[in-house]
Amino acid sequence: MSTEALFAGWIARTEQHLHTALPDPDAAPQRLHQAMRYAALGGGKRMRPLLVRAAGHLFAADPALLDAPASAVELIHAYSLVHDDLPAMDDDALRRGRPTTHVAFDEATAILAGDALQTRAFELLADAPLPPALAVACLRTLATASGAAGMCGGQALDIDATGRRQPLSGLERMHALKTGALIRAAVRMGALCGGAGDAELARLDGFADALGVAFQVRDDILDVEASSEQLGKTAGKDAAQDKSTFPALLGMDGAKARLEALAADMRDALAPFGARADALSALAELAIRRSH
Repeated sequence: MSTEALFAGWIARTEQHLHTALPDPDAAPQRLHQAMRYAALGGGKRMRPLLVRAAGHLFAADPALLDAPASAVELIHAYSLVHDDLPAMDDDALRRGRPTTHVAFDEATAILAGDALQTRAFELLADAPLPPALAVACLRTLATASGAAGMCGGQALDIDATGRRQPLSGLERMHALKTGALIRAAVRMGALCGGAGDAELARLDGFADALGVAFQVRDDILDVEASSEQLGKTAGKDAAQDKSTFPALLGMDGAKARLEALAADMRDALAPFGARADALSALAELAIRRSH
């Protein structure tokens, strides 16, 4: 089966699981439930669920074990975008080619929807048909990646750095938390579901760390080179908010060279797995060659 067909099947399975996992939009409180579904089911690349499934596939994990981790990491990602778009954060009106959740509904509902998506993610893992030790490992992995030592910490560093020039090391550290931590958690949860050993987990952590930074480097390049129509969100926001970016610190040629170096790091990390890692390799290529 081609990777394209594999990814299409995985996305379809994830969409079905998300539809079932989210609350009924016609049940009270309807506005909250509708906002949750609007935020989580509004398209997107589904990169993080794909990473869960590709890492599990590497170790021949039972696909049923991957359903809850794949949906949970996507719900955390969706909640983070809802809150990131709020006026108190990035103040963005466009996401995935349509109004952001606080614009489509209102700020209070958007905040509650983000909160509820986050708690639903952990509820999914707690209720999943996973062996108890595996469930706890996935819960711990996702919680750590989402909190002050991960995504929330990275967002705080991003806010603190607005309006001042960061050193490259600080920029990479910020994005390793803000973007990379959840990517690392996705890969790790999939591998855990496949029974990966410590050495294999460490190697995949290295792959995911490189992918997390590479994903952000590509985002920064697209923020300069692509249009809002291509991106489905407002282009040029980083420059408008006077944020440090990889092109701003390295120049566009330097940012593209950094992206290629990270691509080489990812290939090296996956090389010992051989063809079993083809799906992860293909996702890495998609992440760094994407046009939106």
